[in-house]
Amino acid sequence: VDPALVDLIGEAARLGDKSVIMAALEDLHPADASDALEQLEPELFGDVVALLGADLSSDILIELRNEYRNDAVDLLPDTSIAEALRALDSDDAAAILEGLSEGRRTDVLETLEAGDRTALERAMDFDEETAGRLMQREFVAAPEFWTVGHTVDHARASGDDLPDHFFEIYVVDPGFQVKGAVPLATLLRTPRDVRLAEIMNDIEAEITTDMDQEEVAFLFQKYHLASAPVVDEGRRITGMITVDDMVDVIQSENTEDLLALSGVSKADGSDTVWDSVKARAPWLGINLGTAFLASAIISIFEPALDRLVALAILMPVVAALGGNAGSQALTVAVRAIAEREMEGAATRRAVRREILTGIANGVIFAVGVGLVTMFWFRNAVLAFTIAVAILVTFTLGCLFGVLVPIVLKRLGADPAVASSVFVLTTTDIVAFASFLGLATLILIH
Repeated sequence: VDPALVDLIGEAARLGDKSVIMAALEDLHPADASDALEQLEPELFGDVVALLGADLSSDILIELRNEYRNDAVDLLPDTSIAEALRALDSDDAAAILEGLSEGRRTDVLETLEAGDRTALERAMDFDEETAGRLMQREFVAAPEFWTVGHTVDHARASGDDLPDHFFEIYVVDPGFQVKGAVPLATLLRTPRDVRLAEIMNDIEAEITTDMDQEEVAFLFQKYHLASAPVVDEGRRITGMITVDDMVDVIQSENTEDLLALSGVSKADGSDTVWDSVKARAPWLGINLGTAFLASAIISIFEPALDRLVALAILMPVVAALGGNAGSQALTVAVRAIAEREMEGAATRRAVRREILTGIANGVIFAVGVGLVTMFWFRNAVLAFTIAVAILVTFTLGCLFGVLVPIVLKRLGADPAVASSVFVLTTTDIVAFASFLGLATLILIH
């Protein structure tokens, strides 16, 4: 988005000139228009939304990132929100409703027609981040005895009742259970008198309404899906999910894991200082506790530190290198778990690979650190001590880096959220205990 255009919109918002804002957004793709609005200062963003009101396009509204969209919904009147819900597919409409308080959501839904209201109420009954909440209820289905010609004629006659975007027609039996799917490309290439049952493909992935969105995204990636039907407990089709929704989910899940590994619960360009503090302070508090645990380990070897100051100088070297080795193994393990690459025999191979990697890197850096220590302190025994400590820390750091997320996953916890604290604390303890313990045994006694 042209920065000059963003400045133009901001200046128009200061002057209260609605027509200039509408003219600036009119020729932009909704995604670009949302980008332009998100680049405004928070106060100006609110001014633009308030000025546009009902004239804020529903296509722009749904393209806004969650935080901005929720802020916009808070500023829009109920009538504008209801109008946006009518214009959007059911999955996008549900995303709008998520930003409303329960009381206001009820008020807005009451203004909709009975059919639309019921569909959205059912969508909101599903848990967040499940296929039921994510799916759109508009889809195209036909009985297996229909011909291609019958199906095409029916679709043309349906007009506005069809979804805005769909990639295949689902073939169903009299009980509305999915028997297969006919891609639109196949439909267009097939003569009119051929029955759908003769050209339909098997459903490659069965998605249920209660399936977690991360699992749905994995199925889309694994089977290269453009869309997929969503079925209820009786295996009756109740909606569909398309790949554009999955792109958003994959990006969201990856961002969530990345932030969790860094000890941040959320991060967005619209965050205030207080938002950032709330997102980071709890993790820093946990790290504070683990830091004191590592300090307690150090205090056990206080006599050794008093007698040989070089130990205090070299401690950070062991801890820093070991921590990085553990973090590398942790990152690789969490990614592999998320990509379903660490199951069955692959788990054993991953553990063995990380142990051997830790040993190999440990040997390389043990030699390097040992030589530096020998050159610096002219003490061969000290150089040998830190070299052994480096080797031990690297090996155990890599081992814990891969084992902790595996164990947490099997216990039902999110490995991305909880692993980093355990791995870094354990690595620090191993680093200090191995280095200072060996020093006490070899150098002091």
